[in-house]
Amino acid sequence: MNRISLRRPHEPEPGVSETLLTAAVGDASDALRRLSSSPSGLDAQEAASRLERFGPNRIARNGRPSLTRELLRHALNPLNGLLLTLAMISWILSDIRAAIVISAMVVLSVTLAFVQEHRSNEAAAKLQAMVQTHASVRRPDGPKEQDGFIGAPMENLVPGDIVCLSAGDMIPADLRLLEAKDLFVNKSALTGESMPVEKYAHAEPAAGDALAASNLLFMGANVVSGYGQALVIETGARTSFGAIADQITGDKTPTSFEQGTRNFTWLMIKFITAMAPAVFVINGLTKGDWGEALLFAVSVAVGLTPEMLPMIITVNLAKGAIAISKKKVIVKRLDVIQNFGAMDVLCTDKTGTLTQDRIILKRHLDIYGEDYDRVLEFAYLNSHFQSGLRNLLDVAVARAPHCRSSQ
Repeated sequence: MNRISLRRPHEPEPGVSETLLTAAVGDASDALRRLSSSPSGLDAQEAASRLERFGPNRIARNGRPSLTRELLRHALNPLNGLLLTLAMISWILSDIRAAIVISAMVVLSVTLAFVQEHRSNEAAAKLQAMVQTHASVRRPDGPKEQDGFIGAPMENLVPGDIVCLSAGDMIPADLRLLEAKDLFVNKSALTGESMPVEKYAHAEPAAGDALAASNLLFMGANVVSGYGQALVIETGARTSFGAIADQITGDKTPTSFEQGTRNFTWLMIKFITAMAPAVFVINGLTKGDWGEALLFAVSVAVGLTPEMLPMIITVNLAKGAIAISKKKVIVKRLDVIQNFGAMDVLCTDKTGTLTQDRIILKRHLDIYGEDYDRVLEFAYLNSHFQSGLRNLLDVAVARAPHCRSSQ
């Protein structure tokens, strides 16, 4: 049965703060007053104080683990635990050769996986360090020729800051517009809408859908055209985009590969738990030499366990990661390679990333559903002489073969 989630008309959406909704329905002066700010922005001392109180404007992300944590993640798994247990028992029973072979297979497997993932993490960290985003922030003591706006790292933004927005800028936080002129914003990362929407600075009549509020801007969107000034309301994990990122980077469910490895390991443990004691008892009762029976039971347990399996798995996953890296794709976790290989169909709805973000004009119809050239003519004139933002529909009309041939 399909489940439908209902929300009361004035209940905040998940990830949308009450402060943001209040700022949307109130005047710009009310929003400034609530955040103890002013049209001239915050001075450097107050901004530093708030940065210490609210923390950096940084969304949750998969932080780079330490070397010890990386190594332990590969070493601590049921299969390695089973092999090391058998190696320890073999060592105690003076079967030094078996203990060394089993331990060597585990060490080689863990080392290979650790080196491969560490190199991937290093490459990802270097790429991330190359990207530094800045925002134009107003400071009372800023340069007069720039109306007090200075370039500051996006991570240093705090609630109460005044930011300047223009074409091409990323929305650095959850904002309430104070001033806007022909401001069009693309928020497809949040809503999936490929068409830019126009934003205004006037107050909203009621606190409805925050994402649809005309005076609110959300982190993750970007400015397509126009100009605006806005007040920072929420930063970091308190933003709507931060709430989404926090859910994505939370506790991860085991991959099908990890689950399969665990199931196989527990199956082997059950076999060994049943077979080794049975062999020990039967051999001891029939031959009377219980010491020899114990050694034989341990040999059966070792024989049932595939010592080379961790090494074979790691080598194959590493080969897959290397093959994908030749296509300029970084694989940070080897255990996802199996998920890639098991994928038959990938369904996605991220326009502009996997698709071309293009609209193609196929037919031009009148009200009776018949092809009519006058419809195309009027559409072309509207798109050609468009004075504001030229959207995807305008581009599709202008690129239509009939329109190009008539030019």
